[in-house]
Amino acid sequence: MTTTLALGLAPVRQRLANGVTLLVKETHAQPAVTINATMSVGSACDPPGVEGTAHLLSRLLDRGAGTRTADEVADILDLRGVSPLISVTRHATTVTCDCLAEDVEMVLETVCDMLRAPRCPEAEIDTRRGQLLTQLRQDEDSPSTRAFEAVMTLLYGEDHPYGRRPKGSAATLAGIDRHQLLDFHAAWFAPDRLTLVLVGDIGVSAAVAAVTRVCGEWASRAAPVPPLPPPPAQTRRRLVIPMPAKAQADIVYGFTTILRSDPAFHAYRIMNNVLGQYGIGGRLGRSIRERQGMAYYAGSMFEAGHIAGPLLVRAGVNAENVDRAIASIDTEVAQMARDGVTDEELTSAKRYLVGSIPRSLETNEGIARFLQTAEQFDLGLDYDSRLPGLVQSVTVGDVADAARRTLVTEHASIVIAGPYEES
Repeated sequence: MTTTLALGLAPVRQRLANGVTLLVKETHAQPAVTINATMSVGSACDPPGVEGTAHLLSRLLDRGAGTRTADEVADILDLRGVSPLISVTRHATTVTCDCLAEDVEMVLETVCDMLRAPRCPEAEIDTRRGQLLTQLRQDEDSPSTRAFEAVMTLLYGEDHPYGRRPKGSAATLAGIDRHQLLDFHAAWFAPDRLTLVLVGDIGVSAAVAAVTRVCGEWASRAAPVPPLPPPPAQTRRRLVIPMPAKAQADIVYGFTTILRSDPAFHAYRIMNNVLGQYGIGGRLGRSIRERQGMAYYAGSMFEAGHIAGPLLVRAGVNAENVDRAIASIDTEVAQMARDGVTDEELTSAKRYLVGSIPRSLETNEGIARFLQTAEQFDLGLDYDSRLPGLVQSVTVGDVADAARRTLVTEHASIVIAGPYEES
């Protein structure tokens, strides 16, 4: 078992003999603790043709775990005022909750049992499958969701985990039974994929003792997660999803970008901030929404991850303004690729991004989320101390290089969903 200390937030990191990673940050403002338990398994691990497995399993984690039934799990948590939040991304399944310091060990045991030994009772599978199918129908009726999912397919391909629908489809969900869920769990959920972050009124020695008692004997091993293929070469593509009954059309206009480990990551953050994040939508918002009055909303998002993630421009417009809005996006994207950002924009973006760091660390939950991200991407325990300097070190030239590297209008994938028809 090894121990590492860091400055700044100064969390303590320990790794148990079975591979469980523990991060502890003591804060004593109130007698409470946030538990963030993340298993490095998500929808990217869904077997081909059985998409939705990870999402369905996540909905069963609190429906009986270890030796406890669903009602017994609910009683333990309800009596202590604990409401766990369970989420799934392409690469992680996370259980987060807050509890009183005096209840940490019991709540931690329950949370770890959810990830280690979900019972997946048949009756609960049917119920949770029904809830997921309802969400899928709602997604099918949402122009914004339809456009987002379709542009990811254009960018990554329908056979790529990033190009498939994370929640699956009615057909794939119908084929998932209890045996498959338990097989999926056995194949992918293992102690060496679990990172536990405890933030709050708890000492390091108490945290280590509790985690060792709860998880120390978990000895299973899982197969390595195969590397995901890179996204294919990009060409300009455009897809229209007719939804004539809707009031507006949603546009998603996207590119693939970089890995989270790329040294240019912070230059991309600044580029995205100037393009469509800052204020009410950066350059895109000022042009399309404010000056031209064409959009209900306009902005951009950037997500770098374990593979080259997307940068997506999103806008909601009247169907009559779709072509003008896309032309305006082309103009803003091409201008940034040609000219980069100004000194004033760079300074404003840095001020915004550096200023957001302390705000993100104001709560135990925010600290836990930050530490979990740092661990998942191997950013280091001193990342919070280094982060302002990393942002401040970005130059105008760095942002210009990022823009030229990615913002090529001939490589854009564009999806329009709503009451729009190609002319």
